[in-house]
Amino acid sequence: MANHKSAKKAIRSSAKKRIQNRYQHVTTRNMVKKLRLTTDHAMAVELFKTVSSALDKLAKRNIIHKNKASNNKSKLAKMVNRLQPATA
Repeated sequence: MANHKSAKKAIRSSAKKRIQNRYQHVTTRNMVKKLRLTTDHAMAVELFKTVSSALDKLAKRNIIHKNKASNNKSKLAKMVNRLQPATA
């Protein structure tokens, strides 16, 4: 166990950061799942904006690797583009 005051504080702060990072990661994964299940083109376009922003934020904070974020965004963009827009 930690013997120094600063080490004890580092343990507390890293635990707090870990919880926050896990929350953001899980929330983004749920957003990705919701986007993948969407069949409406207009709704998918709107969701894609928020999901890609969330993935970029995770990559910026080193919660996920930047290449993983890019790969996910690329696959999701392909999926959104394959959906047929509703014709009037």
